[in-house]
Amino acid sequence: MSRVVQFTGPRQVELAEVPPEPVGTGQVRVRTRFSGISAGTELTAYRGTNPYLTRSWDPERRLFTSAAVPGQRYPVVGWGYSEVGEVIEVARDVQDLGGPRVGDTVWGIWGHRSEAVLPAEKVRPVPDGVDPLAASFARVGAVALNAVLAADMHLGEVVAVFGQGVIGLLATQMAHRSGAEVIAVDALAPRRAAALKAGAALGLDPVTDLVAERVREYSGGSGADVAVELSGSYLALHEAIRTVAPGGRVVAAGFYQDEGRGLRLGEEFHHNRVELVSSQIGGVLARLSGRWDQARLNDTFLRLCAQGLLDPASLVTHQLPPSRVAEAYEVLDASPADALQIVLDFDQE
Repeated sequence: MSRVVQFTGPRQVELAEVPPEPVGTGQVRVRTRFSGISAGTELTAYRGTNPYLTRSWDPERRLFTSAAVPGQRYPVVGWGYSEVGEVIEVARDVQDLGGPRVGDTVWGIWGHRSEAVLPAEKVRPVPDGVDPLAASFARVGAVALNAVLAADMHLGEVVAVFGQGVIGLLATQMAHRSGAEVIAVDALAPRRAAALKAGAALGLDPVTDLVAERVREYSGGSGADVAVELSGSYLALHEAIRTVAPGGRVVAAGFYQDEGRGLRLGEEFHHNRVELVSSQIGGVLARLSGRWDQARLNDTFLRLCAQGLLDPASLVTHQLPPSRVAEAYEVLDASPADALQIVLDFDQE
């Protein structure tokens, strides 16, 4: 039997057994090795706050609607988008066409399950020089890179990164490598310490520090050139708007839930003519679409890992067997200071 993680209700998670699927034409079977848990998007499903659980998404009109039946209901099965595994079976036509081979280490998106049957084109080889554990960050790394590209930051500019979870820390690494002076903002001391280690020049606590004022002091009075908001908090988004200089840019890349309480657009946003840009992994900014797409985001992130310019594996704080998945979500939900990246290690069972 195969095993899959599922949410049966808010804050209810279990590891269920399901029968294995047959491999059909054009498909491969992958045995999962590592599957990273997203402390952002996945926790919205775990907590029951994800908009797909309360509203319905119309992909043709690109609108959420208040339909009688929401787009998704419990049980929510197999969430997860940061997987690495080993190919253990391939269809004959895939083998004949020179596709993935048995024994290949590949990455992709197939959720928290012990194995998956996938179209051959949906799995990509882990590049030479990349630790398979690091390759499990391919998708979250692309999220961070997409936000950094949207920020359009330049050498010597001051960039404030709000939220120093996994994606925020990756964005901090990238911004520092780009030559920006990074100010990291997070309420958790361990995350601020990790940001300083990743190259941030300054770490601020939004609970005890006057962030916008401190950033202005650091920048000689003007404010940050750019702010990237990755926490998904409306209060943080409002403070990011306050933090940038007049005419500055704020990239809203967090997954914001419910109504925008604490976001007061009649204040600094209006008076300082702040540019607000949305970044989401479903696409890139229109001005970048001729050169960038999701595949390039993924490939670029992994190439930077292979070159040693980014170090995602250092963000792993827990490697747990799938049998402890309930514990993993409890830690991320209730004790975020105790964990950064939790990876389900299917090699352990």
